Amino acid sequence: MQHPSLAYSDVKSARDRIAGRVRPVTVAPVEPGTFDGFPVHLALELMQFTGSFKARGALNFVEAHREQGSLPEAGVSIASGGNAGVACAWAARRAGVRSTVFLPEAAPEVKVRQLRQLGAEVRLVGSEYAEAAAACEEFARESGALASHAYDHPLIAAGAGTLLEEIRERVPGLDTVVVSVGGGGLMAGIATAARTHGVRTVAVEPENCRALHAALEAGRPVDVPVRSVAADSLGARRVSADALAAAREDSVRSVLVPDTAIVEARRLLWEERRLAVEHAAAAALAAVLPQRDPGHGYVPEPGERVCVVLCGANTDLSDLAG
Repeated sequence: MQHPSLAYSDVKSARDRIAGRVRPVTVAPVEPGTFDGFPVHLALELMQFTGSFKARGALNFVEAHREQGSLPEAGVSIASGGNAGVACAWAARRAGVRSTVFLPEAAPEVKVRQLRQLGAEVRLVGSEYAEAAAACEEFARESGALASHAYDHPLIAAGAGTLLEEIRERVPGLDTVVVSVGGGGLMAGIATAARTHGVRTVAVEPENCRALHAALEAGRPVDVPVRSVAADSLGARRVSADALAAAREDSVRSVLVPDTAIVEARRLLWEERRLAVEHAAAAALAAVLPQRDPGHGYVPEPGERVCVVLCGANTDLSDLAG
């Protein structure tokens, strides 16, 4: 059953709210035969403002509160592995309010640098997202700042879901959208919209960052250890309730991919297409590349029209050259 905090009407409202304020996604077809003969499109959301899909949810969150007159003088705070913080800082600057962003101490320098360039106050706390999130919650209580979230909020997920609406316009007859999962905000939004249009969603996690898989097995969100080359973006210890509700629908399939496949997919995108993506984005493509282990990934049916979301490009370029 659909979780009551997120519905397709939320995605439609988000699209109206952020229309003209985000970059419409570019969708590039891949030549026939590249991936075992089925038609594949790449949704280049890495070209979005702030370098990832997170701009959509952050802008929807900030603008909704601005419409309601509920943006406090203390501004907005958020804990993030990086991309959500950058997006929050960008959206806050657009609205003319302050932003305070909490990141794990190991956050990529490229993301820290982006945050400071956007005027955010950056606080590095702990070794993983959960510790940064706890510090952010305490700061919001003490300062009165509006606490945003990297993924677990219906306004954030609904904003992310606007991407599916744009993909459908660019890929007539779309059957399947493939998307990476960390905390599940992107998947929840996309799956909510996709189900309405009869499109299936493939939710992809690294095999050692499997918050969604663990939640499906347990029947509720549970904490998991995180260890993956993509952990900086997909390393949420616990998936959102909205993501779990979406993943329980028949139109959603949850799959795992090994780090080796993620690294290979990222290398292929660079060497064959000159697309520099972060490992989280490459995880989605890894799911449809030929797998040595038949227990991993997703194999489309003949003629299935598939779109893979390349969700972000905030990455260190030093390891792209083969």
